[in-house]
Amino acid sequence: MPIYHQLGSIPHKRHTVFEKPNGGIYYEQLFGTEGFSGTASLLYHVHRPTMISSIGTPQDVSPKAAIEKNISPYMLKGFHSAPKADFLESRNVVLFNNDLHISVAAPQNSLIDYFYKNADADEVIFVHQGTGTLRTMLGNIKFGYGDYLIIPRGMIYQISFDTPDNRLLIVDSFSPVVTPHRYRNEFGQLLEHSPFCERDIRRPSDLETHDELGSFTIKIKKQGVLHDVVYASHPFDVIGWDGYNYPYAFSIHDFEPITGRVHQPPPVHQTFEAHNFVICSFCPRLYDYHPKSIPAPYNHSNIDSDEVLYYVDGDFMSRNHVEKGFISLHPGGIPHGPHPGAYERSIGQKETLELAVMIDTFKPLKLTQSALDMQLDNYAKSWI
Repeated sequence: MPIYHQLGSIPHKRHTVFEKPNGGIYYEQLFGTEGFSGTASLLYHVHRPTMISSIGTPQDVSPKAAIEKNISPYMLKGFHSAPKADFLESRNVVLFNNDLHISVAAPQNSLIDYFYKNADADEVIFVHQGTGTLRTMLGNIKFGYGDYLIIPRGMIYQISFDTPDNRLLIVDSFSPVVTPHRYRNEFGQLLEHSPFCERDIRRPSDLETHDELGSFTIKIKKQGVLHDVVYASHPFDVIGWDGYNYPYAFSIHDFEPITGRVHQPPPVHQTFEAHNFVICSFCPRLYDYHPKSIPAPYNHSNIDSDEVLYYVDGDFMSRNHVEKGFISLHPGGIPHGPHPGAYERSIGQKETLELAVMIDTFKPLKLTQSALDMQLDNYAKSWI
């Protein structure tokens, strides 16, 4: 998110001596993306951030395809993903391609025994159920129901949950996750017609600075492999930082829907974009106000994209029998639309209370065995 932010203490000029009060200097680190051309922040550490003590045996965590090439619609029962104590072990990839992984997770315990860094991908964590605090080397962010947590690649973090009843939708993006370009001006500021603005973005606060030496394990995912890397200094030893590259939170409840006289197409719901996919937020809104409007979405052809819809809450006008946590997949190559009766039922309705997250990919998605294990039987035939 291209908003300048600063926390803690930093020197007047970058790349200059920053002295500690009791002698010695702080260690500067450029935390940047896409070489030296992407967004970046400058961090100042109490200790060198490079002191590796040991590297453990790598563990392959890359997803495996049960179905490589697919033409069938699917409905997955996301809440059937079994709760697990460990945060990383709870992450259950259901759909993936070379651009992103889509997972559901039901972690029960806070991540406290180790730190985590995804060196492969930006992470978008949608909080369907649960509250807590995202703790990072750049500060902390409190979260709750309906929050998107945007965590840039390379960010070291822990996550603390208030209760064991948590449900998450997680997207790993192998390209930077940004706000839609059409909602920003040449300076990066969100424009007046954007469905959200900068004041809706919750940036890190409460910077933790730990002046500690010892053994600190960071689980680092790189090229689909998880490495246990032990460092001799605490990862959260940043005394201050400034820049544009940091985690942030945005609540789906702060998304302001764009409506019209007749049904508006899905791009008006777009919230984030990355290479070859977009993320959209479907929120409670007034329906179309043309006297003969049909509020339900019209049938449309998925020729160039796979459409994934994650159902969060409320009544879903276009589907019959939808529960919280259901995930529909409508692959490219065939048309899709409302279930029988939904089109007609929508006529004359004044509003919808649906809440959902949509992910449209422009390359086909593969299904894992976990996805097949939680599928709703005969979904592909439910339009007859």
